[in-house]
Amino acid sequence: MLRRRFLEFLAAVTSFPLGHCAIAAALPKPAAVPGGIAVVKLGSDPTAPIARFGGNRVLVVGEETEWLAVVGIPLEAKAGSKLPLAIERAGREPSTVKFAIGRKQYATQRLTVKPGQVELSPEDLARYEVERAHLSQMRKTFTEAAPESLLLVQPCEGLRSNTFGQRRFFNGQSRNPHNGMDIPAPEGAPIFAAGEAEVIDVGDYFFSGNTVTLDHGQGFLTLYAHMSAVEVAVGDRVATGARIGRVGATGRVTGPHLHFSVFLNSVAVDPALFLGNAEEK
Repeated sequence: MLRRRFLEFLAAVTSFPLGHCAIAAALPKPAAVPGGIAVVKLGSDPTAPIARFGGNRVLVVGEETEWLAVVGIPLEAKAGSKLPLAIERAGREPSTVKFAIGRKQYATQRLTVKPGQVELSPEDLARYEVERAHLSQMRKTFTEAAPESLLLVQPCEGLRSNTFGQRRFFNGQSRNPHNGMDIPAPEGAPIFAAGEAEVIDVGDYFFSGNTVTLDHGQGFLTLYAHMSAVEVAVGDRVATGARIGRVGATGRVTGPHLHFSVFLNSVAVDPALFLGNAEEK
């Protein structure tokens, strides 16, 4: 059933080029809240302006008559604040545009895992620190080519759970908010690329297990974790809906599922903003 819905959605996604008019169709109503996205109007220019947020390049789409910056907002952003977006235009002085942050309340989740996945041994902690630095740098990837679309297809069959942004307690100890969406699925179920992209990272990481990261262009990345099998390699170009691996339970998990993350300008944002209206739980 998911495959049929996917093919129908894929036809809709690929029926238009990504431009100013496509943005309204490709994104829901902007959600300028912690963990959400802000769509900021940048005005008209012969060429696309360069936008930066927190020092990172921001995805800019549109056309000469109207350019739009699609900004990922950190989960730790303070509701009620106004955040600056730095703008660079050819032949003009740099400028700043501010956008307001609304409120969003996320739930709390309590999980029980193996003790060694909460209180790390010196060896595991050293491994984690190396992996964290690598993943942090990788998520800063910015390629100039614009994404084929800002719509994504659901990457595996299953009911989407609204776990993004949840404050998590592992064995009673508080940890960072969850930066992705969990999709429970049977071990070995196929995982598909949520959009056309290049594979920029494949690894077996302490917390996320077997993980693949795709670059869709201009800092728009998707990440697929806890896989039982990886079927792509770094440098591969994959089409929307191409199989990239299988669901598993590797890393820190309580059972087989896909952890699916979306990043904009190096910030984890709610994947539900980029997916269709499939039923959630």
